[in-house]
Amino acid sequence: MTTTEAVSAPPDFLAFLDRVAGALDAIFVGDPAPYAALWADIDDVTLYGAWGPIEQGHEQVTRTFSWVASRFSDGVMEPPEYTVIAVSGDLGLTVGFERGVVRVDGGAPRPMTLRVTHGFRRLDVRWWLTHRHADYPPIDQRG
Repeated sequence: MTTTEAVSAPPDFLAFLDRVAGALDAIFVGDPAPYAALWADIDDVTLYGAWGPIEQGHEQVTRTFSWVASRFSDGVMEPPEYTVIAVSGDLGLTVGFERGVVRVDGGAPRPMTLRVTHGFRRLDVRWWLTHRHADYPPIDQRG
């Protein structure tokens, strides 16, 4: 599911998800600014990054995006795939996948899949990102 499909969520939230998708495109080609600009400037924003960083606070979280973006170049991402989009009042949550082909640290282009959970808050009538947890999906060991 992408944000262009019919989803039971407020239109302003779906529009914000489209902005997130565009900002993710930018970070995967090396530009962190659009994604960093979508994060609430509050002390309790959090990041559990796929490459290990665990950060709290606007400055620490958005500074980490500069490091992440510096590792990427020439990325081509698909629109985020949301398996869950939930909104209740001023809180929102998405669960899904980010997929594409990326070049990391100047290496050869390679496929990348992340499973991602984002948290959102509406503050002063505007949606903001407040949490990201991303990792590389492990192999399902249930056999």
